[in-house]
Amino acid sequence: MIRLARFALAVTLLATALHAHASITVTDDTGAAVTLPAPAQRVISLAPHVTELLYAAGGGAKIVGAVSYSDYPPEAKQLPRVGDNKALDLERIVALKPDLIVVWRHGNAQRQLDRLRDLHIPLFFSEPHRLDDVAVSLTKLGQLLGTSATAERAAAAYRQDIASLRAQYAKRQAVSVFYQVWDQPLMTLNGEHMVNDVIELCGGRNVFAKLQPVVPTVSTEAVLAANPEAIVTAAPGATKPDTALPQLGAWRAWPRLSAVANNNLFAIDGDLINRPAPRIAQGAKQLCEDLDIARSRRKQNAQ
Repeated sequence: MIRLARFALAVTLLATALHAHASITVTDDTGAAVTLPAPAQRVISLAPHVTELLYAAGGGAKIVGAVSYSDYPPEAKQLPRVGDNKALDLERIVALKPDLIVVWRHGNAQRQLDRLRDLHIPLFFSEPHRLDDVAVSLTKLGQLLGTSATAERAAAAYRQDIASLRAQYAKRQAVSVFYQVWDQPLMTLNGEHMVNDVIELCGGRNVFAKLQPVVPTVSTEAVLAANPEAIVTAAPGATKPDTALPQLGAWRAWPRLSAVANNNLFAIDGDLINRPAPRIAQGAKQLCEDLDIARSRRKQNAQ
């Protein structure tokens, strides 16, 4: 009986040890399985939005390197740099001895990604396409980092923010929107981009949602023909409507354009609206408020 009890105890201890060291497997945004033998302890971020996601998921203390423009939260500015999306410092990456690298699927050059694969360091590809994908990314990164409790809280808070905005604005009278990515050449985003989700969340309608590719080039004539009620662009630090930006002010050459006639030219901080990270809820809130301004001006002009 004593031997049997000792054997049972040994089996229990072994099972506990194996459970404690069980591998972690999650699916990244390419559909590939990423397996770690244990929670990551040394992580490198290869995109600013990834850095934000890692911090929000509770992994800030585990980040040992990041690319340029990883500037949020403020402590991210102190992280060692490993290059940017155009040129990674592979020697620096190797020297930092990461056990996980989180990559921006379409933001890092394919040639560099191939070289990263040659290092045989686990790669997690991050490419959130929809608003809810941000919460999903937080959950998955939390699993890889061993910080699931923090990540789940962040995901729940983010989902609540988005749900509140949707309940408040999504069913309001539609406002047609031209989202301007760039002015020369004139570029926009179609319905497959997360910004389109934000526009719809706010009760807006993307006038070029059906175009291809995801970032199509359009003509000035096409914008004039679509006659959007609001024109929106991203600009550094632009957290309130701003018509002084050259890329927006140029539209004043067409005073009959609805967005110009009603002074509905809006700029939003690009870090809040373009990065697929939790702060996009803040960018969405700003856009929703801007489109409400457009609605109020529509009513004023109708009186």
